Amino acid sequence: MSTKFEINPIKEWLPHINNPLLISGPCSLESEKQALDTARLLAKDPRVFVYRGGVWKPRTRPGSFEGVGSIGLKWLQTVKQETGLPVGTEVANAQHTEEALKAGLDVIWIGARSTASPFVVQEIADVVKGSNAVVMIKNPVNPDVQLWVGAIERIYQAGIKNIVAIHRGFTPFRETVYRNYPNWKTVIELRRLMPNLPIICDPSHIAGKRELLFEIAQKAFDMGMEGLMLESHIDPSCALSDAAQQVTPADLAKLLDRLVIRHQSANNPEFENRLDMLRSRIDAIDSELLELLASRVTIVKEIGKYKKENNVTALQINRWAQLMENRVKTGTKLDLNETFVKILFQLIHEDSVRMQTEIMEPN
Repeated sequence: MSTKFEINPIKEWLPHINNPLLISGPCSLESEKQALDTARLLAKDPRVFVYRGGVWKPRTRPGSFEGVGSIGLKWLQTVKQETGLPVGTEVANAQHTEEALKAGLDVIWIGARSTASPFVVQEIADVVKGSNAVVMIKNPVNPDVQLWVGAIERIYQAGIKNIVAIHRGFTPFRETVYRNYPNWKTVIELRRLMPNLPIICDPSHIAGKRELLFEIAQKAFDMGMEGLMLESHIDPSCALSDAAQQVTPADLAKLLDRLVIRHQSANNPEFENRLDMLRSRIDAIDSELLELLASRVTIVKEIGKYKKENNVTALQINRWAQLMENRVKTGTKLDLNETFVKILFQLIHEDSVRMQTEIMEPN
């Protein structure tokens, strides 16, 4: 069930925006010169609307570069004064938040590790309460949409209506080409639950390497996201943190040139009529699928009763292995994605076993 929050659209707090929101700047501010040199180049591109710079950097292990600290806030103030770009940084606790607001930063965001802790989010919410802050909230490290929603609700209950969610991917549970697995279905679920919440994508942290940035950014636009956060550094090869995922301002411009920005709808009656017709066909097929699944459930229950009468276990592992092999083979012939077929029938079989075990429970 979706929840209607009175969250402001991006244009409410960024009136001059005329394209998707693009936030860019170094992963970490390293020196005033690096901060300003990068900002000057980014400010020349009218597609960049907010300058980002990490001041406090939460690292997985001690000994890594953990940011320059509060002095970086002064560099961000200088960037804003010189370029006119709104500026923002990540905050990880109440003290960071107080300092960022006192320094007049336009945007603050809560990182993935912080979002995962309701205590930390509440401390930040207590600080921003009563302000007109723009607060962005990255997804938690694990694909827990309720934890993400909970963090957003805490900020909203503090009276903040300038809220943006940032999709930065999730800690992978297996080997993957990405630094953080995209898991787009979690973002789709967030959109369903909070349809008027602006959502942008952070391809830098999903990719972990610059050669994957374009495909992730394009996917984000294909899915209707309102913007991107892309890390840019005057000289990524010298970056003190996340060097592999940052691009120069010039390469950022080339990437943006290639992107195709999608729209929620088209001002074309013929398109809308054709789309409605195709969606009606989808609706009809979905109804047939549900009817077929209901018929399958009836048979599954009969099997469960028969197994109970003959004192046979609900799970038949050899049958399951044979079923999966056959379904994948059939799906491949029908040009269906193998992973999709496996996931689909895994869910169907797990529910079948659940129903049969419930039937077998003693009366």
